[in-house]
This record gives sequence, structure tokens and C-alpha cells, in this order.
Amino acid sequence: MKKLLLTLATTVALGFSVLAADAWSTDYAAAQAQAKKEGKAILIDFTGSDWCGWCIKMKKESLDLKEFTDYAAKSVVLFEADFPNKKAQTPEVKKQNEELKKKFAVQGFPTFVLVDADGKELGRQVGYLKGGPSAFVTKIEEWKKPAAK
Repeated sequence: MKKLLLTLATTVALGFSVLAADAWSTDYAAAQAQAKKEGKAILIDFTGSDWCGWCIKMKKESLDLKEFTDYAAKSVVLFEADFPNKKAQTPEVKKQNEELKKKFAVQGFPTFVLVDADGKELGRQVGYLKGGPSAFVTKIEEWKKPAAK
């Protein structure tokens, strides 16, 4: 019985660590600090997670798939600037997201902006991108090339 409980506890703990690794940050300052520490760019997802059909489609067909989550875990810091209709957010998160929306002149959802750790824009995708995770990963890698020169 103890062995079963230990196995179950380990499985649950591993499951949570995998979820945490795939999670999108909602704290931009923390995402920037992580990007600086790890030498990565930040992928910002401007989304209306609970009402925007194209955002939901992009999440389902690209962002949630293993090919993308594996790539992202190694290559970028993920940050979500969400503008939901029903999902609760703290006033601080709402303010932060509005400021980022203004800073990056976002006019529609979804909009993805890749920035370096200092917030300099490297590339952007406005709207849904067909082709699944491989098309999106290819696009992100293209945006990163000029930064490497």
C-alpha cells in the first residue's frame, strides 16, 4: 500500500512539474527576468482566451500540441497577455496587459509578438496561422535569426 501511495504521489508531482513547464506566464516582469537569465526571447500571446474563436483555434491546433510545447520549453519564454470576457483577472494583470497592448500597438487577436529580454520586438504574427505547430515554430525561428547576427 505504501508503495502504491508513493508511486501515485510521484506521478502527481511529475504531472504538476510538466504542467508548470508548459505554463504561460502572466507576469511580464518575471518573464523578462527569466528570459535574461536563460538567454531567451519572450513570445507574447495577445489573446481573448474565452471569446476569440481564432485564438481558441490557434491554441488547440498549435500552442497546446507537444511539438510546440517541447520547442517552447527549450527556446522561448512564454507570456500570455489575455483579454478575457468572463475569466477573472487581478487589476494588476489587467493594467499590465493593457499597457503591453498599447506598447506593441496590438489591434486584434490573436497577435503574437516575439521580443528580446529587453522588450525589443523581433517579429510578429497577426491573426491565426495555419499549418500547425511546425509552421509557427518555423516563423519564430525566422524572427530569431536577425537577433543572432
